[in-house]
Amino acid sequence: MDKLVLIDGHSILNRAFYGVPDLTNAEGLHTNAVYGFLNIMLKILEEEKADHLAVAFDLPAPTFRHKMFDAYKGTRKPMPEELREQVPLMKEALTAMDIPTLTLEGFEADDILGTVAKRCQKEGIDVAIVSGDRDLLQLADEHIKIRIPKTSRGTTEIHDYYPEDVKREYQVTPQEFIDVKALMGDSSDNIPGVPSIGEKTATSLIAAYGSIENAYAHVEEIRPPRAQKALAEHYDMAQMSKELATICTDCPVDFTYKDAAVENLYTAEAFKFMKRMGFKSILTRFDASAAEEDTIKAKEHFRVVTDKKEADQLFKKAKKADWTGLQLIFGTETSQGEEHNEQLSFSFDASGELRSGKKAKSGCPLVVGLGLCLGTEDIFCIRAQGELGQDELIRQTRELCQKDKPVWVLDLKAMLPVLKLEDTAPVYDAGVAGYLLNPLKDAYGYDDLARDYLAMEIPSQSDLIGKALLGDRLVQEDEKAADCVCYMAYTAWKAAEVLKKRLCEEDMYSLYTEIEMPLIYSLFHMEQEGVKVQREKLKEYGDKLKTGIARLETEIYQDTGREFNINSPKQLGEILFGEMKLPGGKKTKTGYSTAADVLEKLAPDHPVVQKILDYRQLTKLNSTYAEGLAAYISEDGRIHGKFNQTITATGRISSTEPNLQNIPVRMELGREIRRVFVPKDGCVFIDADYSQIELRILAHMSDDAGLIEAYRESRDIHAATASQVFHVPLKEVTSLQRRNAKAVNFGIVYGISAFGLSEDLSISRKEAKEYIERYFESYPSVKAFLDGLVKQGKEQGYVTTLYKRRRPIPEFKSSNFMQRQFGERVAMNSPIQGSAADIMKIAMITVDRELRARGLKSRIVLQIHDELLIEAPKEEEQEVKALLVDQMKHAASLKVSLEVEAQTGDSWFDAK
Repeated sequence: MDKLVLIDGHSILNRAFYGVPDLTNAEGLHTNAVYGFLNIMLKILEEEKADHLAVAFDLPAPTFRHKMFDAYKGTRKPMPEELREQVPLMKEALTAMDIPTLTLEGFEADDILGTVAKRCQKEGIDVAIVSGDRDLLQLADEHIKIRIPKTSRGTTEIHDYYPEDVKREYQVTPQEFIDVKALMGDSSDNIPGVPSIGEKTATSLIAAYGSIENAYAHVEEIRPPRAQKALAEHYDMAQMSKELATICTDCPVDFTYKDAAVENLYTAEAFKFMKRMGFKSILTRFDASAAEEDTIKAKEHFRVVTDKKEADQLFKKAKKADWTGLQLIFGTETSQGEEHNEQLSFSFDASGELRSGKKAKSGCPLVVGLGLCLGTEDIFCIRAQGELGQDELIRQTRELCQKDKPVWVLDLKAMLPVLKLEDTAPVYDAGVAGYLLNPLKDAYGYDDLARDYLAMEIPSQSDLIGKALLGDRLVQEDEKAADCVCYMAYTAWKAAEVLKKRLCEEDMYSLYTEIEMPLIYSLFHMEQEGVKVQREKLKEYGDKLKTGIARLETEIYQDTGREFNINSPKQLGEILFGEMKLPGGKKTKTGYSTAADVLEKLAPDHPVVQKILDYRQLTKLNSTYAEGLAAYISEDGRIHGKFNQTITATGRISSTEPNLQNIPVRMELGREIRRVFVPKDGCVFIDADYSQIELRILAHMSDDAGLIEAYRESRDIHAATASQVFHVPLKEVTSLQRRNAKAVNFGIVYGISAFGLSEDLSISRKEAKEYIERYFESYPSVKAFLDGLVKQGKEQGYVTTLYKRRRPIPEFKSSNFMQRQFGERVAMNSPIQGSAADIMKIAMITVDRELRARGLKSRIVLQIHDELLIEAPKEEEQEVKALLVDQMKHAASLKVSLEVEAQTGDSWFDAK
């Protein structure tokens, strides 16, 4: 028998919106409802093995077929804005997949579905209706199956209903289900129902009498008396509700079964849409032809070059071109075959990021190929082989990058071990440019840039070669690997002008060329240098932690009266709140909450809770640092971590593999980890830290006279604030008042609320509110400045730092109050935190340059938020310390001076 799938468009979109976690694409569009809808739709089609499909939608502002419907259904609650913006996206997806959509003036989607289903059933067609709305159960019939998806945490289960299923679950037939709905009412559908009759009573009445009319005919028999009275007094309301609840099955919709035939869902247009939305899992359903159709023109000009003479001609032409796109491709020792094993290399992933390995004899990663683009018809993959080997490719590439013509690449930092360029070279990183234009994304690969800035959908590396290493596949003469290399160079070339224009339009080109591009070289130098770690001391530290963990474990068992798994939130919650009856227990689906904020409130009055918190700290220190750091120590005894500039939305540098910016400082035993970081023999560490840089930036940006005066007179800013907030002379400020004022000072920078401050200081919300109000009374320009940032963020959709760095704030568009509040905090904090990050980057660049310009051997080895750590030969100590302080202090010219605290020591702990 033929099969037709009908989908209730708005219902499934709504169900997916609330069932799938919030998702956004590169444009900042919300996509979770569309993603959930498509997954449900594709799952249903596979299960039904159907090749006929249609989706029905309500019209935006329908005029209903009955005036009564306008009065009731016309007053439904509006959908959230994040969902509303996905409705046209959903229709765009369906159109791209050649799926018909059905609407009809004066009728709802339910009516269209009911009409089409009954019409097709009469023609001998099996119908499956997919909806999240139980109203459609009234349509269940011998050949009409109602399928209701239930989505939770991204997982969807679908419940099926034929007439017998409706009867079994709801005790009434599909037709009788209308009467149940009419009696009980439905606020979401604005069906009033009968007062005092709920679902249970409505079901029992209709199960007994079969219809509202028959129940009314026997109204004197109805029990309980409350229901009898309600139906007798509101019978007219019941009849009207029944009409509202009844789905029309004969509306004049223009539809035939043939109209719903679906031949190919996975079209080239659908591929473009899925790429634009970022639906990677759905993209795997498309075949290669759909992926390549849009890029066939560029691909026609891809060429693989292995001849040295031809490559020489290309490089000569490249040096004369207005600009070039370029991408070095690295390989592993295994990619070269056994006969080349004497030349071991670093292992790089496809984007050029270092994975692991040993240096080749040449002292640099192994280059196996190069992508080179000179124009729309000059796109080449140059493979290293024969006379055109690694050394020749490196030489030619380095010469090209040192000419006066711009060269655009992807991930310049990964190429610097080979290119060894100065930061004055005219080489530009397209990925970093993309990051500045949209810092909220999580990837800036060539396919992302092509989609976001060139309106091109090109196959990604994973589309072409899956998870294989690009260099390895290129050596094996894989055609798709060569295509991937060409796409990289082509995108870097083609996106160059667009990226530069956009950066200029958004006033960020100076930020790009004067801070972000030079920073690449400083980060590279720091990663190459690494920082020495003493294995023996790290082991001693781990042993010390394990002793502390064992001691705390024993004491916790003694205090609770039995042994259990302290790391199990469920077991811990049962013991603290179930057995010991501690106050403040919060039940969740999996048991009592034992989150840090819950335990921290109990710790002052219950010693065992403090021991549990300490136990958690020590076990984390042990796994993350004592054991975790050891895995990153290289053969030279140093950790060469990665420092990233395209991850944080505020512009801060982040640290990974390992994360050295997360070294704990509050707990004494946490600070002890810094002792294992030491300078090499004959050297010392010099550590310099900005003092209250964010508060100083706040003073400058807000132009608050009181704050500026306090800094210019070198007052203790926290004591000065305490004096203002608590109305006491400066000399009489207590240590507690100063601590509280410090929390207010830094809290203001982060847009702290009265609730947040009350939690931090363990005071009432009213008291915290008064603290904040007094602060703003003392520094009125700060209040005006922060309010202005929120206003700017709402009007423009972004805020900016002193150096014009933009931080988009899509949260302001959210219908969720908590999200909008978060947006306000982002608007207040990002310009300040981002400006601090920009200043630190400037300082880092100038310090790095100055050390090299003076011919000093000292080098930056770590950057941690507002702190720089330098490894300096002892004979350079005084000069470098003075240089470091001077460059950091003068990295920016503010209305208040930047202050830097610098110390030296034989370990990071001592220097800090």
